[in-house]
Amino acid sequence: MVLCNSERVKNNKLLIKLISPRLSLRPMDSEMKRKMAPPLSLVTLASLTPKRHTVYIEDENIGAIDFDDAPDLVGVTVTVDTALRAFEISRSYRERGIKVVFGGIHASACPHEMAPHCDAVCVGEAETLWEKILDDFIEGRMEALYFNTEPTELSRVPVADWRFIKHRNRYLYNNLIVTSRGCPFRCEFCYNSCDYIVGKYRNRPIDDVIAEIDRIGTRQIMFVDDNFIGDPRWVDAFLDRIMGMGLIWHAAASTNIVRLPGLIEKMAKSGCRSLFIGFESIDENSIRSVNKRQNRVSEYEGLIRRIHDNGMMVNASLVFGFDDDTPETFTKTLEWLVKNRVETMTGHILTPYPGTALHKRLESEGRIIRRDLEKYNTAYAVFQPKNFTPEQLEASYRKLYDDFYTWRNILKRRPLNKRMLVSYFLFNLGYRKYGRLVSLAGRLGLMNFLGKLARKLAYGI
Repeated sequence: MVLCNSERVKNNKLLIKLISPRLSLRPMDSEMKRKMAPPLSLVTLASLTPKRHTVYIEDENIGAIDFDDAPDLVGVTVTVDTALRAFEISRSYRERGIKVVFGGIHASACPHEMAPHCDAVCVGEAETLWEKILDDFIEGRMEALYFNTEPTELSRVPVADWRFIKHRNRYLYNNLIVTSRGCPFRCEFCYNSCDYIVGKYRNRPIDDVIAEIDRIGTRQIMFVDDNFIGDPRWVDAFLDRIMGMGLIWHAAASTNIVRLPGLIEKMAKSGCRSLFIGFESIDENSIRSVNKRQNRVSEYEGLIRRIHDNGMMVNASLVFGFDDDTPETFTKTLEWLVKNRVETMTGHILTPYPGTALHKRLESEGRIIRRDLEKYNTAYAVFQPKNFTPEQLEASYRKLYDDFYTWRNILKRRPLNKRMLVSYFLFNLGYRKYGRLVSLAGRLGLMNFLGKLARKLAYGI
């Protein structure tokens, strides 16, 4: 017998729907970005939910939302560029009397702005809040705001149960793992500068991470931590555990890894094949201006050489629009990227995310010029730059992307290590230069097949 909503609530057995709204795309992005991987945060939340409840996930990035269903409670994860869509989704359910909870990074950064558009906001890490929210809903006393003010003991983070994703074949990869929470640093433009952030950097128990690797069932792993090397002692112990497992893995690390003797070499031996590095700028004044104290521009080229010497690729994260940037900054940066054979580049226009220290500063200076949140995806100038018009900054940024991925520069940047060539060209051509063409495979349900094919070609696994 199917219980109606009131009967389910009376029996403390909720039907819960979790939704990931459709991402906005930057001009240089393809649909592949939307189909890169399932929403790990929602998989974690579903895995955290008491077993007496029934949970299902809908990701608008791979299919339309079914608004004809009748869950007892809806949870929506909100980023800044999906906020307006989240409001629309919420309105559709609330008009039918179904309560909606917002969570996620933007909801946590701006809870008071979110509150009018939902019934409750979960601020911060959900492990200590989610069950209380559900119990309060059942008892009819759900609060408007729930705050996590203490660092969660990460042994409480469940091993992600990927069975909650019903259409895994629609994603390029299904191999995301988080090993930590937070970052030791507080860069001004980062969400880690928000008031809600719990300052303590923490790692999950190594046994839990190993269990999650085993459950994923593939030898290629993407560690999607803010900073994988936040606690070098944990990393060293973890590398000991995975050494010899035959993994191929990728992670994000801060530039101070160059000052951790032997760690890059050990990472490579354990299977690391690429590092996403937050260089942000090749100008020392720009680095200092946003409190990125871990970066030393003088160390950049040595760091890249060490990564390359150990058979790993570099994905350079770069930001443009700092007060010390000029039109010449783009020319110098492109020359630097090509000279150092940086394999991939993820570029951003400096974006003052609401709730961050940067947003507060630029707001106080009267420099915020755009409020439409969909434009806060790092491809648009939403504040008044110092040495550009907003239009000049956007045009220079897009030209840099185009120039970086010309055939000429792709060939000039190619790795000297032949083992890296296949993965290099797959990313530069298949994802970036011809990503829109490759994305057509997603419409045919072949995205996961392409991921497996790329893995086989690049790594033989």
